Amino acid sequence: MKFMIMRKADANTEAEVMPSQALLEAMGRYNEQMVKDGVFVDGTGLKASRYGARIDFRDGQPLVTDGPFTETHELLAGFTVFEAASKTEAIERAKQWPALDGDRNVSLELRQLFEMEDFDSGDGLEVHKNMAARLERQPANISTLVCFNGRCAEALQFYADVLGGEIEMMMTYAESPMAGDVDEEWREKVLHGRIAIGKLKLMGCDVEPERYQKPQGFHVQVSYPDVERTRIAFNGLADQGTIDMPFSETFWSKGFGLVTDRFGIAWVVNCDAPAEQ
Repeated sequence: MKFMIMRKADANTEAEVMPSQALLEAMGRYNEQMVKDGVFVDGTGLKASRYGARIDFRDGQPLVTDGPFTETHELLAGFTVFEAASKTEAIERAKQWPALDGDRNVSLELRQLFEMEDFDSGDGLEVHKNMAARLERQPANISTLVCFNGRCAEALQFYADVLGGEIEMMMTYAESPMAGDVDEEWREKVLHGRIAIGKLKLMGCDVEPERYQKPQGFHVQVSYPDVERTRIAFNGLADQGTIDMPFSETFWSKGFGLVTDRFGIAWVVNCDAPAEQ
């Protein structure tokens, strides 16, 4: 069963009095214990009601009222969602709430969440089940892993320079438990490399000559919102590479080009801005 602890707002939370470091640590330890117990689902604090709004429907028409709202006892300042085997167990978990919060004077409300099994079968429930099943299939992340024949470290540094990224990891075979599985001359090659380009990741590795296959049948695609930044990236990737399609305006984009870089990796470089009609 899933439960939610709703932490009621008070004068301090509505006045935007920020929690002390001691309280932040106490709340972090509280949530951390639930993570260790394998029951934590979600939780966060809420900003004061002046940043929010209420949306009431009257005869089907939405009426929006901006915050702040004065009835602090009806407001929330945060929530924690967790799993428990029973209401009794959930109450015991709630009773461990950090005493530092609210200077030992805080109001919590515990509520059990609906789950799929609580509803009768039907077309309406299928909508929710299908959505839940789709979310279950969605990975936490998708990124590109590019294989090289011994030049991975050089290539990832090149991509980091051209695309404004930074090296996050560069583990060699020698640094891994696989050190004894490869020839001596291959141990300084990259087993797992990764660069971060903002929130994006690009991974690479060196593959031993007897297993290496020249990349084919795919392109790595990058895009920018404006044409000049796109052109700079295209020119950078094309340095000592091969231009497969010169950078120019197309019917869908202000700037587009195809290039195979100096390491043999094919790129699509696209400007998100549409072509001028």
